[in-house]
Amino acid sequence: MSFLINAAFSPDDVDLLRGALNSWCRERRVDINSSEAQFAASAAIDLFQSGHTTDEKLNHALRELKGP
Repeated sequence: MSFLINAAFSPDDVDLLRGALNSWCRERRVDINSSEAQFAASAAIDLFQSGHTTDEKLNHALRELKGP
């Protein structure tokens, strides 16, 4: 799981991350409160911090994500 130090996210960043997670959960039919969704949320933050900062890039990278 990600360990965030001094990570600051703008409201737009949070909206992007939440939207990507919602899409991932919907596509995989996964409950947003599940451990799989927690794994995806952590991965989304890691991906965002490594440069996947657009909706298209983040969603594509999450689709390639292999489960926990």
